[in-house]
Amino acid sequence: MHKDEVELFLKRAKNFLDGAKERFQKEDWDLTCFMAEQSVQLITKAIILEKGGELPKTHSVRKLFALLYELTEYDEFKYDRKALLFLESAYLNSRYFNFTYEKEDAEEAIKIAEEIKKIVENVRFID
Repeated sequence: MHKDEVELFLKRAKNFLDGAKERFQKEDWDLTCFMAEQSVQLITKAIILEKGGELPKTHSVRKLFALLYELTEYDEFKYDRKALLFLESAYLNSRYFNFTYEKEDAEEAIKIAEEIKKIVENVRFID
């Protein structure tokens, strides 16, 4: 039903994660964190759309994970709350506030995004 939209979001999620890695190589820690968060947000929204048929109107990664858990009831979607909160803060801090990230933060953001990508890919086709 929403196959084209799902595929577009998945492509964008991949592009944001690739972009985060590129920004990391250029030592742009703020944009690395922001792009990693965007990747997680998009891949999660894509699967919510695929499983539930509606696109959620939230940017909260924690809320998105809660929605995805409600749709699937897969324990894999009970991800570390602090890690999700860290990514959420990257979305806001890197755009709106006088806040800068360090190399370690950028490494963590990429690590979280890659872990979440694997989780989502592992359960995507399970009914």
